[in-house]
This record gives sequence, structure tokens and C-alpha cells, in this order.
Amino acid sequence: MTTSSSERGVSLGMPELPAPAYPDDVRARLETDAREVVARYPDSRSALLPLLHLVQAEEGHVTRTGMRFCADVLGLTTAEVTAVATFYTMYRRRPSGDYQVGVCTNTLCAVMGGDAIFEELQEHLGVGNGETTGDGKVTLEHIECNAACDFAPVVMVNWEFFDNQTPASAKSLVDDLRAGRPVTPTRGARMCTFKETARILAGFPDEREGAVESGGSAGPASLVGLKLAKGETSPARVVHPRGEAARTGAPHEPSPTEHLSSHDAPQDTSASDPAHPAGPTAEEGE
Repeated sequence: MTTSSSERGVSLGMPELPAPAYPDDVRARLETDAREVVARYPDSRSALLPLLHLVQAEEGHVTRTGMRFCADVLGLTTAEVTAVATFYTMYRRRPSGDYQVGVCTNTLCAVMGGDAIFEELQEHLGVGNGETTGDGKVTLEHIECNAACDFAPVVMVNWEFFDNQTPASAKSLVDDLRAGRPVTPTRGARMCTFKETARILAGFPDEREGAVESGGSAGPASLVGLKLAKGETSPARVVHPRGEAARTGAPHEPSPTEHLSSHDAPQDTSASDPAHPAGPTAEEGE
């Protein structure tokens, strides 16, 4: 007895049907927004990235319908749009949560506790990498770098920074997000949903009260190098190689080019308690 390919679960490679269009009212609204986006650019093709954020703001991820819309607006093929949408990780290709929780597991964050944070969050939330909680609130993922190594380990929620995290503070963070309690990142305005974030990234105004004034910026640890370059810091302290001071008995006067690394003398950091802002308790050289 033989079985058919369908019974064996074998795909014959038949092409997908064209993506369905948006309902007329949704398409009309998106076309109005899209015209505003396209008008910012001398070449309409340059508007593709913000338009992908725009359609992501509609459904929470970039659907085939959204890519078809972008292609129609810009006069591109769906293959051209798909090539871009699948290249950048900020564009989600499947449904995800209201809050994208990304734990940095790159080298520095990992050794500072990022791996432990990610493992405990997986157990705490009952999801794996790239999976979403049953209530649709949180999608958990590990990411390679949050570009905030001076505040390691770092967690990002919808691209907002939560610095100097611990397993306990990270679990408290996701619990607050799932419960709908107000959450404010270490640097930046009060959290909004992923769809709202996507619309802001498309280039539309951030309508949260006080959001612009409280926008995130570099923290003290990030600015140490700039202050050194400007000569705005106190004379540097230098850590002697082990035993050298005892052998020579003479203090070493640092030259202007010598600088204490934070890895030579680690600074105290907060435990991500909102009442105690993140960052070193004292700037290097003080």
C-alpha cells in the first residue's frame, strides 16, 4: 500500500497565494500615514524602513499583508520588501508580545550575570527563546549586544534600557509588565507597548506625556572617556602591579596618559532599584 505526499506530510513546494489586502478602512488610514512618511525622502524607496515599522505598528509584527502594502506604496516587488524585512531583527515576522524583553548574553553581560538572568527568566515565565507568554504580554529573547556594556548586565524592553540588572530585578520587571503596572526604564520615558514603539520608530510623534523631556541619554559611566578627553576629570589613580609598591617603597606619580580602568577597580553599582539610579557610585578618578 502506498501513501500520498500529503499523507506523508511532504510539501510539493506549491507557491503561496498572494497575501490578502488590508480592509479598506485600515488601508485608507495607513495610506495617509504612508504619504507623510514617503514625503520625507527624495527617493521613495528610502522610505521602506519606516514603512515597515508603520505596518508593524498595525499588527505587532510584519505580516505578508504589510509587506504587500509597502510594495504597493513604493512600487517595489514583494521580494524586494521581504529581503529587507527579513534582514533586520527589529522587524518581527510572527506574532509577539506587547513587551519585547531582550537579555544581552554577549561576552561582558554574560560574565556579569546575563546568562543567569536569561535562564531564570525562561523558568520564571515558562517560555523559551523567542517565545511569548500565554497572556500575550511578554516575548523573551536573548540578544547579542545592547550597546550598553558599561552598565552590564543589561535588559532591554521595547528598545529601552534597564541597566545593572539581577535575576531578582529582571523577574520583578516582567511581573510588573504582565500586571500592567507602570514601568520606567533606567534611561528614558515610561514604557509603552511594542506597537506604540513601532509607530514612534516610523517617525511619528511620541504622544506620551513628558516623553521627550525624559528621553534617554548616556549615563555617567558612558561619559567618563569624553570627560577624560576634555580634561574635566580629577587626576587618575593608578593600580600598581601586585607587590610592586612593596618592592620599591616609592609612590608612583601617574602621567597624564595613565588611567584607572574600571576593571582594575570595579565600582559599586545599583541593584536596579528605582530609588537608586543605576551607574557607578563615584566617577573614576575621584
